Amino acid sequence: MELDIQCEEMSPSRWAELLTTMKSCKTIRLDDCNLSSSNCEDLSSIINTNPSLTELKLNNNELGDEGVEYLCKGLLTPSCSLQKLWLQNCNLTSASCETLRSVLSAQPSLTELHVGDNRLGTAGVKVLCQGMMNPSCKLQKLQLEYCELTADIVEALNAALQSKPTLKELSLSNNTLGDTAVKQLCRGLVEASCNLELLHLENCGITSDSCMEISAVLKNKSSLMDLSVGDNKIGDSGLGLLCQGLMHPSCKIQKLWLWDCDLTSASCKDLSRLISTKETLTEISLIDNNLRDSGMEMLCQALKDPKSKLQELWVRECGLTTACCKAVSSALSTNKHLKVLHIGENKLGDAGAELLCEGLMHPNCNIQSLWLGNCDLTAGCCATLATVMATKQCLTELDLSYNPLEDEGIRKICEALKKPSCNVQQLILYDILWSSEVDDELRALEESKPEVKIIS
Repeated sequence: MELDIQCEEMSPSRWAELLTTMKSCKTIRLDDCNLSSSNCEDLSSIINTNPSLTELKLNNNELGDEGVEYLCKGLLTPSCSLQKLWLQNCNLTSASCETLRSVLSAQPSLTELHVGDNRLGTAGVKVLCQGMMNPSCKLQKLQLEYCELTADIVEALNAALQSKPTLKELSLSNNTLGDTAVKQLCRGLVEASCNLELLHLENCGITSDSCMEISAVLKNKSSLMDLSVGDNKIGDSGLGLLCQGLMHPSCKIQKLWLWDCDLTSASCKDLSRLISTKETLTEISLIDNNLRDSGMEMLCQALKDPKSKLQELWVRECGLTTACCKAVSSALSTNKHLKVLHIGENKLGDAGAELLCEGLMHPNCNIQSLWLGNCDLTAGCCATLATVMATKQCLTELDLSYNPLEDEGIRKICEALKKPSCNVQQLILYDILWSSEVDDELRALEESKPEVKIIS
């Protein structure tokens, strides 16, 4: 049994009602429910008396250190079987880390700890690392984003990694680590016996100077499948170094996020080689890099390679225009694996959208999710888009936000949605102006097809 409630103010009577339900829940999720430390006292009792409870998610509540202390009393009881604990953005400080260290040291059932968006600081996380080093700790996933960590944390993290072969996921994004610390961390990861599968280092102050060491991790950790270094200024030279590791036969990368990394079209030669030869790679994000049409054309050529198994391509805000759309269309008509294409915030225009639709209509194309927000589209391309919607049953999600489609364009899209052959389940239309009459038509359409969600 699951209890999954979000964004609900808890009255005393409602809380009392839910407590009865919680006694038999396997999963409890109460994000954004205005909970406080007093609620944690009750939850501690639930943890203690409900041995079937394996997941507790309390993100975005003002629990504070006092609340976590209450929770940990329940977590330390022998009857506790909790495996996943989410405490993101709960107003915790380093004072909570001593209590959580006790849980890590004593509770082998706990395999996931998510404590991002809390002011734990380097001193607090060092205490958590002590708990991780206890032989009883079997932690597999540790999320420490936005925890105000500095370079001084790396020595403690490396010591924990050395002693924790169970660890599979480590997220340190949005902490001011810098190149020296990231290099030290990577050297520790190469030496550690852990089989890391996910490493997130977004916005960590990384430059090209760290990329050789990250590349070494990719070469030496064949278990690593998910790497995110977005929002770091690695540049084309750094990408070239990363690709040495990514192209290594031992590397089995599946998901690669390189958004806002100061890449240009010069990087696309290496990226194209990666896409066309690394058959494990299924998702790549290149959002907010200045690839331009010439770079996109190189990527499209790679997508046409039979060895490419890419399923998701994110190229939003990459300086693309109508000029690259013929190449994108050709790739869509060739690559049977591509399921998600985020190409919004590029100046494609109606002519570009028409070209894309040619590829989308090809029998080989299996696109499920298409994002064309803020692409300078007008009602002029909506008839063709409507044809795609009504014909391609694989297409289930379409984003047309921030385009001046007006009543004429929205009506054409609505007509497609009404057709039994249309399988679009989510239509995203943020910041588009239409009349009250069209608004009534959209609401009536939602009522007649409850499986369709129109987000505006």
